[in-house]
Amino acid sequence: MLVWFKLYEILFLSVEVNAFLFIFVKKQVVELYLLIIPLLLIISFLYSSVGHGGASGYLGLMVLIGISPALMRPSALMLNIIVSFIAAFQFYKAGYFNRKIFIPFIILSIPFSFIGAKIILTDPVYKVILGICLLISVMRILFINKFPVYTEKKDLPFVAALSIGAVIGLISGMIGIGGGILLSPVLILFHWADMKEAAAVAAPFILVNSLSGLAGLYSSDIVFPPQMFLWVTAAITGGILGSYFGSSKFNTAALKYLLSAVMIIAAFKLFIS
Repeated sequence: MLVWFKLYEILFLSVEVNAFLFIFVKKQVVELYLLIIPLLLIISFLYSSVGHGGASGYLGLMVLIGISPALMRPSALMLNIIVSFIAAFQFYKAGYFNRKIFIPFIILSIPFSFIGAKIILTDPVYKVILGICLLISVMRILFINKFPVYTEKKDLPFVAALSIGAVIGLISGMIGIGGGILLSPVLILFHWADMKEAAAVAAPFILVNSLSGLAGLYSSDIVFPPQMFLWVTAAITGGILGSYFGSSKFNTAALKYLLSAVMIIAAFKLFIS
């Protein structure tokens, strides 16, 4: 009888311990998911101020706090769509949007972004590609010899725009971003647009590619975290503030260095994860 009592006592204590551990772990997960909210606000502010949706920043943040890859891509794309829409509206309202630059790039980027979303990469390859893309963008902006703030703009070759749009769309779909981090430096490097025009074109470019990428993921089961509404609220707040200051308050030189700083932070997050 004593033996049975001891066994019951051990089992009861084991259940209590397991229940405590479950509650503790669940609490830690909830706290991490809530911790992301102010960080998402900051990221959306910084990215939207340069016409970007922020997917690379969201993905880097999600990797750091251990969110499942199944949640990362659709969540980042959804936030990207919201913030890039806000940024596109603000930069269009400020008069910087150039339709002649925008349309040639999206003709092939949209279908290729859809195709890229169907391609599944391993985690190490995924992180390396995204990190490299960010650093290449930074190098193009910061390390061109005496890159002037204001330059004489050149005509955009239609075939080149189609090809670049297709490549950026494919890469964007594969890694779950909108492609603005790749398009902006290309526009500036080849003098097809100045900083604010590049931001004004990048925002709707990100929007349409993110929609296409999310549509590509739609064929499989898309799952969003339970705190998605709070994440969206944070992204909307940061996006409105960032795009407002970026489109009307910051000067071009500030945008240049702010864009570079954001890309470096995002790449660092990916490489250390």
